[in-house]
Amino acid sequence: MWSLVTALVATAGLVGVVLWQHSYAMDEQRVSIRHGGHTLNGVLTTPKDGRKRHGLVVYVHGDGPVDATHDDGYRPLWEANAKAGYASLSWDKPGVAGAPGNWLDQSMDDRADETAAAIAWARARPDIDGDRIGLWGSSQAGWVLPKVAARTSVSFVIAVSPAIDWLRQGRYNLLAELRADGATASRISAAIAKSDTTRRLLESHATFEEYVKATSGDLDGMTADRWGFISRNHTANATQDLHALRGVPVLLALAGHDLNVDTAETERVYREVLDAGGALTAEHYPDATHSLLKQSIEQSDLKVTLTAFFSPRSLFADGFLDGQRQFLKELDRGGNAAR
Repeated sequence: MWSLVTALVATAGLVGVVLWQHSYAMDEQRVSIRHGGHTLNGVLTTPKDGRKRHGLVVYVHGDGPVDATHDDGYRPLWEANAKAGYASLSWDKPGVAGAPGNWLDQSMDDRADETAAAIAWARARPDIDGDRIGLWGSSQAGWVLPKVAARTSVSFVIAVSPAIDWLRQGRYNLLAELRADGATASRISAAIAKSDTTRRLLESHATFEEYVKATSGDLDGMTADRWGFISRNHTANATQDLHALRGVPVLLALAGHDLNVDTAETERVYREVLDAGGALTAEHYPDATHSLLKQSIEQSDLKVTLTAFFSPRSLFADGFLDGQRQFLKELDRGGNAAR
């Protein structure tokens, strides 16, 4: 009897901890945004501070079939924004979570148009301060963020692990993952040869069928839709587009264990293009991976699952959430935190 009571109390305690850890200091609502003849299914979160109007952080996803909450992974970030007095807006990619369309049919320009439409929608809302709307984007969003700024005014940008050049980023990622996996010299040579073949096919505007034939059916997860997406976007390079961000406060978050993006190249280009305006803040997180998660956690699927369940804010590298919050608060104080 007492064993049962103890077990029930312990279970209730665990449930209470989980519910508390997944209770965020913000209000959340589903919203619909019309764009291009279809609907973007979104989530808008707002601070619980009693104010009638708030600044807004608009989220631009990285690669992959991402829903509005990024499988709940965005919520700790949204809470950090809320603590700084900012609302957050995100939406399901086309074809994800029942949304119409297919995100693999999009170009980076399509994604920028979509984001600009979401900003226009937000500016029409009475609870959003249209003069305090900025962008948050990770990884692939690095090619989208400056394109958005060229279409509509933004007050700030938070760029997390953004890449500069699509093809160079792909080669960096390939070699970094091979080295991390302890690949042999022969395996590395074979992977580079296949990568070179793929580049030649892209340059010649090859069809998916030609890709299948050239690789002897060794598709490595490639699909016709994915091939179309890569063919449409493989020439992306953010260098020239970044000029649209000159004078705009930019927080650049870089990870110390990024296998996807060459952070040295990213920082160099951002500084070359943006430092003249004095509005760039670069923050380094030595213990972080590409997703700005702690490396010690991300390297174990079990640790990721348990941490996401019991302590989701602890997934992120030390200082990352606070750094984002402080950046936003500094904007409202009118300070210049560039460094």
